[in-house]
Amino acid sequence: MDFSLFLKALVIGLSIAAPVGPIGLLCIQRTLAHGRAIGFFSGLGAALADACYGAIGAFGVSAVISSMVAARVPLALGGAAFLAWMGVQLLRAPAATQARAAQDAATPLKAMLSVFMLTLANPMTILSFVAVFASIGTGHASSSGSGAAVTMVAGVFLGSAMWWLGLSTVVSMVRHRLGARVLQSINRLSGALLLGFAVFQLSALLSR
Repeated sequence: MDFSLFLKALVIGLSIAAPVGPIGLLCIQRTLAHGRAIGFFSGLGAALADACYGAIGAFGVSAVISSMVAARVPLALGGAAFLAWMGVQLLRAPAATQARAAQDAATPLKAMLSVFMLTLANPMTILSFVAVFASIGTGHASSSGSGAAVTMVAGVFLGSAMWWLGLSTVVSMVRHRLGARVLQSINRLSGALLLGFAVFQLSALLSR
């Protein structure tokens, strides 16, 4: 394994995951509401989606890239609708049902799959992977073939997963210090922000 290439991909994974957006907001909110495991698996869904896009970019599957970019509008609409639905759910959830929802509705698999699909609904991310991987992997790929692509994808996934593990761990450390009223306020703020992200995504589509 080319460790210099792996470290570069690791940094890319961290830099992609770190900016605070709807995925980060979901990870924080789910960690506060359901615990570290649910928060981490939510982030892990994003890491898996990043790895999928990274694999497409690293292996240069042009047909898949063209198809994803061509479907960017319906995918973005689906992602915006999902964000809006989650925002409404958080705004409507009364404090009394939050603990029950944490036990009955939240499972690691559901948390991971929901964020995985939400992240895949942003196909323009693949263009970033194509550009970045082309800049760091051309020389390596010419000498080691698919091995360089596998190394880059593994680095991106691990870097992203490390970020979500760290974020969910830090948030879980303060979770039990917050009262029910504070948690409800956080849920409502999270719901409003998710609706805001959905509106922004829709407005960006309409402005094109």
